Amino acid sequence: MTVSFADQVAIVTGAGGGLGRCHALELARRGAKVVVNDLGGAMDGSGGSSAAAEAVVAEIKAMGGEALANGGSVSDRAGAQSMVDDAMNAWGRVDVLINNAGILRDKSFSKMTLDDFDMVVNVHLLGAAYCSHAVWPVMREQNYGRILMTTSPTGLYGNFGQTNYGAAKLGQVGLMNSLKIEGAKNNIHTNTIAPVAATRMTENLMPDEVLQKLGPELVTPAALFLVSTDAPNGVILQAQGGTFSLAGIFENDGVNIGVDATVEDIAANYETIVDMSALKPRGMLQLNSM
Repeated sequence: MTVSFADQVAIVTGAGGGLGRCHALELARRGAKVVVNDLGGAMDGSGGSSAAAEAVVAEIKAMGGEALANGGSVSDRAGAQSMVDDAMNAWGRVDVLINNAGILRDKSFSKMTLDDFDMVVNVHLLGAAYCSHAVWPVMREQNYGRILMTTSPTGLYGNFGQTNYGAAKLGQVGLMNSLKIEGAKNNIHTNTIAPVAATRMTENLMPDEVLQKLGPELVTPAALFLVSTDAPNGVILQAQGGTFSLAGIFENDGVNIGVDATVEDIAANYETIVDMSALKPRGMLQLNSM
């Protein structure tokens, strides 16, 4: 079965390079009309230029596709709305939103300023919320939509020097977990990709020999599946170097100590309470529904 995005309109944020560029190009190859959003700023979020987005638009047009560039900032509500307005004015609908834009301001928590914390959360978490909120009424009216969040192993498992980034990235998973419920009745599916890829954001975090095996194009197949017509709803897929896996939130059966449990009871039963030999998925996701 060939996965097609013919007659669909997609918005990809942070699509001037790296993962976003790969997602935008492949969507276009498969028939989508694409709003290529990129602020064109530095990795820390400073500055801005339309050149990166326009270059990707030129690539899409060179292959015979349709695309337009948008330079709005995802962390600005008006910027987020402008992407949806551009898509609606040009093509009258939005079927896919990929929340991919991101920045880094890495420092250990003791050295990190709260401005650095705010900025990263604003781009990754509030940016995803602003863009999703802007497109939500369009998708509800259409009775169709596919939204993709972009989390990270840092968000799922943690990483030294990235408290701001990790908090924002796991926040996107929390956003997905409720949007998947609220959107289901209108055929709006929300999923999350957890990529590890060689991009501008990771070039200084991993050795060259590792980065060479982690091309961003190797993440795109999973990302596009998660925004396809047959996409699941509420799934976190990890993707790196051609390997794909499921990440999820699980709980065990628990231990009923009783309503009169004391601190000492918790201490005495702790190992049994945290025993994970019998797991079950938590929330709406049932693994056999994928």
